[in-house]
Amino acid sequence: MKKVVIALGGNALQKSKDQATAQAQQRACEQTAEQLLRIIKAGFNVVVTHGNGPQVGNIVLQQEAAATDRTPAMPLDTCGAMSQGMIGYWLQQAIDKSLADAGIPKRAATVITQTVVDPGDPAFRHPTKPIGPFYTEEEARRIMREKGYLFKEDAGRGWRRVVPSPRPVDIVEKDVIRELVENGHIVVCAGGGGIPVIRREDGSFEGVEAVIDKDLGAAKLAELVDADILLILTAVEKVAIHFRQPNQSELEEVTTDQLRRYMQEGHFAPGSMLPKVEATLQFADSRPGRTAVITSLEKGFDALLGKAGTRISARGSGVRKEMPLTS
Repeated sequence: MKKVVIALGGNALQKSKDQATAQAQQRACEQTAEQLLRIIKAGFNVVVTHGNGPQVGNIVLQQEAAATDRTPAMPLDTCGAMSQGMIGYWLQQAIDKSLADAGIPKRAATVITQTVVDPGDPAFRHPTKPIGPFYTEEEARRIMREKGYLFKEDAGRGWRRVVPSPRPVDIVEKDVIRELVENGHIVVCAGGGGIPVIRREDGSFEGVEAVIDKDLGAAKLAELVDADILLILTAVEKVAIHFRQPNQSELEEVTTDQLRRYMQEGHFAPGSMLPKVEATLQFADSRPGRTAVITSLEKGFDALLGKAGTRISARGSGVRKEMPLTS
């Protein structure tokens, strides 16, 4: 059976900014589980990863709002762990219910996942990843003085805290995840790209104040658990060049060489489609025969059958049109 890592976008967990209650997000997870069930029923071995941007941002704000000397706010890496546990709980409940309703004797399990980063990564010297809400310049400068955070102005919309976004190097729990999925379990892991940690000289790990790009984290996870397919689910069915221009063109089958050329020509927006493209290039080039797919949540199953989405493969090992990626 083919092994697929499925990277869920934000719409799989929260449909809109005003639907941040636990109940609303649980309903979104139930709808997502219905789509995942189709893939599981088709016989794929499934690993699920997810974003956590809105959730971890809310946790940080809640921690800071309630902070006192007796109950101090937790650091960013610990807030990331909280978000992994919370979202994993919602997803595994939703997946387990879908499996039980379908009469499938499988269970989902969440693995709190640490992602190793290089302490010498240049990203630590140049924080770029915005987290949390927007502030006025006056508010941002006050928080910088009081807490030592770094803020930057964000495209005229206000000031936001920025943190480093180093590239993922390794995943601490990779062997556990691989063993679980190879024994038929559905694994939810590496949420938000994983909790960023650095390796100490004694071999232990220490969390750092950073955020890992969730798509690059999913690509590293897919490499390390020896997946055949990386399926990135987002808000659009296909990747497009000349996006929102009269000559917009959607991509169906594309090699990594072609996609890299489009990327260098500036077709993909940073913070939007660009990290997804970078992730698919990294995975598809990591081993012959690997395929990456970008599509919408609703088209995920069809995309695995070769009927939707944008499919990316390395030069010489491309997926032919109409050839399904069956299990």
